[in-house]
Amino acid sequence: MSINGEPASIFLIVRACAVLSLVAFASFTASSQPKEEQFRIPAGGSQLTLFLRHLAPAAGGHAKEGRVVLILHGATLPSGASSAFKFDGHSWMDDLSEAGFDVWALDYLGYGGSDRYPEMSAPADANPPLGRASQASRQVVSAVEFICGRQKIGKLSIIAHSWGTLVAGVFAMEEPSRLDRLILYGPVTLRHEAPTSDGKLPAYSYVTVEDQWKRFSGWTPAGESPVLERRHFDLLGAAYLASDPTSGTRTPPSVQVPNGPDADAADAWAGKFPYDPAKIKSLTLIIRGEWETITRDEDARWLYKALSAAPIKRDVVINRATHVMHLEKSRYQVYREVQVFLEGRDTAGM
Repeated sequence: MSINGEPASIFLIVRACAVLSLVAFASFTASSQPKEEQFRIPAGGSQLTLFLRHLAPAAGGHAKEGRVVLILHGATLPSGASSAFKFDGHSWMDDLSEAGFDVWALDYLGYGGSDRYPEMSAPADANPPLGRASQASRQVVSAVEFICGRQKIGKLSIIAHSWGTLVAGVFAMEEPSRLDRLILYGPVTLRHEAPTSDGKLPAYSYVTVEDQWKRFSGWTPAGESPVLERRHFDLLGAAYLASDPTSGTRTPPSVQVPNGPDADAADAWAGKFPYDPAKIKSLTLIIRGEWETITRDEDARWLYKALSAAPIKRDVVINRATHVMHLEKSRYQVYREVQVFLEGRDTAGM
């Protein structure tokens, strides 16, 4: 199984310039909302730079410890096509900002507004998979240090999706003092399955909009009404292509993505997990969709039990939802469950 998905033989002809103009990475939101700030910061000790988005609390005021959140994306969709993407004018980042949170979103190296690994200019089979969780966690360290320094706080909360939960898990294990609350959304967990391939993945791959549509819509069980609206996906697909400046140089257009996430997932499902959940000491929420294939019931049970040092832990299931429920009709259920957990008010008497 791949969390990136395999290339499809039939491709989508993406809606043209009129659609692209609607979804290009905009810096301005509606007049009643704060303006998005964008930053480029050094990626650890390298010469490469990371891209960060920021929305201040909509009501104004300074960022406060306990109200600062960093969102980490998954294997293929950067922030501009996930947490910052506006469904009918409203994104998850907007929602958190309106709830009084100081919200940040990171693009890992190889994605969105961040630099590409130099190896992404070489033939794909010339290097091992790029962007492993251990590498990406160091990028998170850079982002957290920047955010904490700028906002004058000691720690923040993290929302991580899919493969990004492996990155967040490594960070939580290695930097416990920097982490307040941890939300693991559709987490990749430990399994003990036989490998499905020889394990020799190239450094990167290309993902088309049609690949994404088939994968995302295909997670809805047969006979159930769609939960991912095509009108939203058409706009999101254009935003996805816009996240890679080279997407239009290929036919059909496609986004170049590092293959480290697929390598990490293959390892995790073959019994080699990148972090020890028992070493996570933060309050932790597991949230997943009823129709998950990445986080099955047995996967969530393992992770919940393994989080033995978390002082508070929850496992929340959203009905009629898949691995990408933040893009689906159930997204406001996700927003509310995550908001309630981030707001706290659940530690009295502890």
